[in-house]
Amino acid sequence: MELFYRKFGNEGDQPLIILHGLFGLSDNWVSFARRIALEGFQVFVPDQRNHGLSPHSGNFNYLALTDDLFEFIDEHHIEKPMLIGHSMGGKVAMRFALENPEMVEKLVVVDIGLKAYPPRVQHKKIIEAIRNIHPETLKNRRQAEELLEKWIPEKRIRLFILKNLHRTSQGNFEWKPNIDGIETNLDDMFDAIQTAERFEKPALFIKGGASDYILQEDFDTIRQHFPHAEIITIAGASHWVHVEVPERFYQLTYGFLSGSPSWYEELKKRQLQN
Repeated sequence: MELFYRKFGNEGDQPLIILHGLFGLSDNWVSFARRIALEGFQVFVPDQRNHGLSPHSGNFNYLALTDDLFEFIDEHHIEKPMLIGHSMGGKVAMRFALENPEMVEKLVVVDIGLKAYPPRVQHKKIIEAIRNIHPETLKNRRQAEELLEKWIPEKRIRLFILKNLHRTSQGNFEWKPNIDGIETNLDDMFDAIQTAERFEKPALFIKGGASDYILQEDFDTIRQHFPHAEIITIAGASHWVHVEVPERFYQLTYGFLSGSPSWYEELKKRQLQN
């Protein structure tokens, strides 16, 4: 599948691929990608299938998403990229790194583990909101945000979801996600990664302190498959870590990817609580 993507930075710089989560899209990562590209990274941010401007498909599971990433790397001749993945994107990145360790330089996984998860109430609320907010009736984005507040009270998360609202060339609004394809296959997005493979290169797992996606009891499983993993908590952040605390998230991620030892070690010690 040919994915839509955004690219930042210069040819020859260290390639970095960022994979958004469920109901995310490349546009959510533009500010981060532009900033880190200035530090010597060539950044690729694709829209995963059924999201953003990428094609829609009834086939929506981690096998398909991981195959999409392999094809994307092959098509664009990307050599040994670093990967960042949030939530669904984190599971895609983990699975890809475990299956193709020779193709990945470093891995950052944002607030997701290898285990299976029960369906999340918030994801169902997002689907319900998209089903009930009819874009053809909207006059502006402010109206959409006011309607969305019924299902999503957190303003930052509302703005995150509103990135999925697109204005067409005719001036009307439409939702970008393939909501039918996502809802039909929603249970598959909570599957576990079941493998005996290990990724022996550097990995960073970032946990939101107010999120229950990664628990203390999950640490052993993470380190079993990612023996060199660092697991760092950003206190007070929910599942959408990069949305709620973008500066602290950037500093930690850049420190890890760039290999800045003094900065990174200090951030680890403080656990970003200050």
